[in-house]
Amino acid sequence: MKTFREPNKLQKWCRAQALKGRKIALVPTMGYLHEGHLSLIEAAKRKGADEIVVSVFVNPVQFGPKEDYAKYPRDEKADVAKCRATGATAVFLPTPEAMYFKDHSVYVNEEDLSTGLCGARRPGHFRGVCTVVAKLFNIVRPDFAVFGQKDFQQAQVIRRMARDLNFGIDIVVAPIVREPTGLARSSRNTYLSDVERERALAISKALMSIVPGRAVAAERRRVEKALAAASLKVDYVEFVDAATLKAVKKVAPGTACLVAAYDGATRLIDNRLF
Repeated sequence: MKTFREPNKLQKWCRAQALKGRKIALVPTMGYLHEGHLSLIEAAKRKGADEIVVSVFVNPVQFGPKEDYAKYPRDEKADVAKCRATGATAVFLPTPEAMYFKDHSVYVNEEDLSTGLCGARRPGHFRGVCTVVAKLFNIVRPDFAVFGQKDFQQAQVIRRMARDLNFGIDIVVAPIVREPTGLARSSRNTYLSDVERERALAISKALMSIVPGRAVAAERRRVEKALAAASLKVDYVEFVDAATLKAVKKVAPGTACLVAAYDGATRLIDNRLF
């Protein structure tokens, strides 16, 4: 497995692989890899990638001033070992200085799918996400990129960006990977105490209890009540069309229920696609 820290060196290597006819996959991550991330590498292998590039980069421009950029968990050595063991062929470990010039002034905005849900609560977040992913797309120029369903809104925003900017990159969305308890895998789970981890199980349980065919208003109230009963602070519980992220009134095929809630100081997200 090759390791790159400089964008131009990775770009040169990827172009050489493409000229050889090699099929390239990109798996963008912020590191502190867990089974959910590794499932994205496995998905790339199943899709027939010859080269799998995993980026490990905690992107500063997608964090707000009061968010957890400084304390976001990092373990480069373990991440590299996990990438190698899972079958990645290259890992990209840039610094913020390598990714952003001191006077950088170009950002990428998506102005529809990113406006609600997490976008409404984390101003500038998806501008940062789109900007860094666009940069990764230009550096790697993959045939396809793999994202996780847990970050459902992010995946839809990236899919729209790739379409609208003619990147010519297939966006693959892999299923949520859960702990045996049902808790969605997340790097931020490391913030949780034992008590908080137990409380967090209410999120997946509430999502699994939703009954297809019922009115959204009643199901939303029931999910919010279950989260509150577990001492979680509800950020949002929304039922949307999975493609457009517009609100729907009935839980039907093509509906996604997206949840964000605070467990103590930790913001957790999860979702269920019908």
